[in-house]
Amino acid sequence: MGSPAPTVKSLNSVYSLNVEAQTQRYDRLSRKFAYIYGAKPDFIARAPGRVNIIGEHIDYCGFPVFPMAIAPDMLIAVHANGTDRVRISNVNTEKYPARDFRTAEIFEIDSKVHEWSNYFKCGYRGLFEHIGRSGGNGFDALLDGTVPAGGGLSSSAAFVCATQLAVQRVNGINLTQVELASIAAGAERYVGVNSGGMDQTASIMGQQGSALFIEFDPALKATPVKLPESNSPFVFVIANTLVVSDKHVTAPVCYNLRVVETRIGALILARHLGVADHRACKDADPLTFKVAMDEYFATQDTAGSDTVQMWIDHLSAMLHASNAAFGSHPDGYTREQMAAALDMTPDALSAAVHEDRFPVRAQRFKLLQRAQHAFSEALRVVKFRQICESGDTRLNYCTALGDLMNCSQDSCRDLFECSCPEIDELCALARRAGSFGSRLTGAGWGGCTVHLVSRDKVESVKQVLVSEYYAKKFPNMTAAELDNALFATAPGCGACYYE
Repeated sequence: MGSPAPTVKSLNSVYSLNVEAQTQRYDRLSRKFAYIYGAKPDFIARAPGRVNIIGEHIDYCGFPVFPMAIAPDMLIAVHANGTDRVRISNVNTEKYPARDFRTAEIFEIDSKVHEWSNYFKCGYRGLFEHIGRSGGNGFDALLDGTVPAGGGLSSSAAFVCATQLAVQRVNGINLTQVELASIAAGAERYVGVNSGGMDQTASIMGQQGSALFIEFDPALKATPVKLPESNSPFVFVIANTLVVSDKHVTAPVCYNLRVVETRIGALILARHLGVADHRACKDADPLTFKVAMDEYFATQDTAGSDTVQMWIDHLSAMLHASNAAFGSHPDGYTREQMAAALDMTPDALSAAVHEDRFPVRAQRFKLLQRAQHAFSEALRVVKFRQICESGDTRLNYCTALGDLMNCSQDSCRDLFECSCPEIDELCALARRAGSFGSRLTGAGWGGCTVHLVSRDKVESVKQVLVSEYYAKKFPNMTAAELDNALFATAPGCGACYYE
């Protein structure tokens, strides 16, 4: 059945760090709400952003990822107003002007218009379409978001998830966390975003002190994994490069190209493994590395096998298989070579991987490198979980987990080629200052980095990043801008209500 989003009475249940500052923030939000609407809020709905600790660019390959909910979040203070109108305001009124809608109007979303309230409409519309209703009760809302936009920390998912929590409580609805995450993932399509569900699942189902091992195939499943207690307690420092990659411009040579390369790689690997004609592979649309791997091992007797060790054995075998399948083309394939390997025409191959939805530009397709990254990164995700759950008191957890994060960054840079000079620079600076592990998080080509740092070194690591990166590249940054770009966080509570 699943559990509903919890209600908390103390912010100590929500935040691991800076609780006093958060308490002051909630108080300011309530006071401003009363100033704007003339009444106190009934409750505050809260949904966090997320950081992917490890597991980059493998969700669309079907493999698990390892995100956690973070402290930056979206808060929505709410009061039922007894009308048919929904009035929404933002604490940042200059950037986000207030909006006033009839409940029926909220279903109208123009994805071509870049309008901040569209994400509110996504959450509202997605919820009511799921339950088969055309609208609900009116209410007043005041929003306060601290997830940096465009930094790869899922500010949009936090917005949509918080909206759903607000809307359902005002209307007497009480869906489970699993339902809310699924609805939120689908709702972002109203603004033209296709989501695999990781961001929304992490935001809704995050647990304080735990990351989430999220699987996508055969169905979305989130397993909380408690991060180990160490002699030297650690947190994660998030550092934004402040490099923004224009996805509309770069997608054909960056994100879209990687999606297409992994899809074509899966087709060729399935043929190499002798499973291309199996029904599971023929019916998969698109075929992924995960489906090809599972079909290859489908007849293996796994009764009584350790699940984590089975993952490790299968992924290790696929690394060897991908080297054999693609090793003859270390510099990449042309379209004609890929089509010939599959006994298809180039046009038929383009249709098979839905290139109409993922247009690309490339002379060479680096299938070997992309497959090596996908399988090795999935292996690192599984090993990360294995270390967290080992309970081995002799293990230096910071070093073991940090090494996996460093290897992930190397793979993202060298094999998947989704890093950039600024990401590389921040990672190098942080490691020299004491970070155990540093890597990009999110799609890459800019955006944020994540660093595993012992609590007693957080300020020294941050100071190095400020003096050697931000002060030199962005000398006019304000203190508030710096706080948004660089902060420490621990695995936080997922979406909840605060009363």
